Amino acid sequence: MTDKLSTFFDSGIYRFENSNAVFIDPVRALNRSYTRFRVSPSAYYPRFFDSKPAGEESKVSSNSRKRKRKEKKKKKPHALNEREKIADQRHQEVRPLLLKAHECLMRETDLLEVMSNLRSDFDSSRGCGDSVSPGVPEQSFVELGRVWQAPLYEITLNFDQCEKPNADGGSPIMQYSEQRVLPIFDNLVLNEMGDDVEAEFLNSRYVIPRESSFYMSDLGQIHNLIPADSGCGFNLIVIDPPWENGSACQKSRYPTLPNHYFLSLPIKQLTHTDGALVALWVTNREKLRGFVEKELFPAWGVRYVASFYWLKVKADGLMINDLDLFHHRPYECLLLGQCHGKAMDSKCLSKSKPVQDNQIIISIPGDYSRKPPVGGLLMDYVPGFKPARCIELFAREMISGWTSWGNEPLHFQELRYFIRD
Repeated sequence: MTDKLSTFFDSGIYRFENSNAVFIDPVRALNRSYTRFRVSPSAYYPRFFDSKPAGEESKVSSNSRKRKRKEKKKKKPHALNEREKIADQRHQEVRPLLLKAHECLMRETDLLEVMSNLRSDFDSSRGCGDSVSPGVPEQSFVELGRVWQAPLYEITLNFDQCEKPNADGGSPIMQYSEQRVLPIFDNLVLNEMGDDVEAEFLNSRYVIPRESSFYMSDLGQIHNLIPADSGCGFNLIVIDPPWENGSACQKSRYPTLPNHYFLSLPIKQLTHTDGALVALWVTNREKLRGFVEKELFPAWGVRYVASFYWLKVKADGLMINDLDLFHHRPYECLLLGQCHGKAMDSKCLSKSKPVQDNQIIISIPGDYSRKPPVGGLLMDYVPGFKPARCIELFAREMISGWTSWGNEPLHFQELRYFIRD
């Protein structure tokens, strides 16, 4: 095994030599947050691993080609409007970088072999736990947070779990040395322990990573996270807004918000005294890019510094779509900016590396709109002292050492997404 693969198995990050690209296995990266549980690869990767029998695949491909030829005959060349021309120009600028990064991936045969097994892969050095049964249907935190009973809902955190033998010879009885019952909505729920905590809410169980917290609320309550002292603010702010998107609405995966709602996010007030690196996920729509550059970043007090690109591939390494497919490009953009804190100066900036522009993050996508964990890649560029204080806004999962805010930060923390270690 090469040193690069060995490092990858430990960190989930594979760095290509002489390249600005990396490959991430989100499962391994996320598992660094847990001690008693592991993220289930089969639960994380519900797509892009299924393969059809050779005969069936060739039949489908043949039918697909015939259909495309017919559509091509019917369709007339589409004249790009001004926004589309700007979007296409952006695409042409980043296209060679994406192709070069993809070529690096396809040359790494050892990594490609590992990728093909990521969905069923287990780290044998940590043991193989039993798969968790899906059990009851998922909770809709968005709907529960809207009802009048929302302030009455409570979550139970179970600390120091242990098994007690059953006198009847049945399954062991779970016992806890401490239980905390806390409001689940509009309240900061904290696990300050150095171990995972299993939590209960209604009829479901959740895994809370060590030294992490979440605040579940709608946009109107985010001001409750603003610290009284900016010295307790955040150095890294990752934001994945529910942008208006026809596809997202069509799939009914999660509610979206009009763009102007995000102008009210108190990014400046959440920023640490030493400043913050702000990372914003955006789609490839030019209207949105223009809104971010001309209105959103200025309203937040954020200065743009660089763009990263997330290139999505399948288990065999091929891109999930044709790179030049106009409305369904196989990549998304992560815009990086700096927000100056009250005491931010040249000393603070000298503690962090200058951000290298146009870095490429390659990974196999998980569930719909679930982004790869990028905190480990961004940490070198975060201003101020370490360890940095980190927060994710509109989060749907939790990470050790982070605060997660949104109306469903426990979405991917349900026990069904984990394996007991």
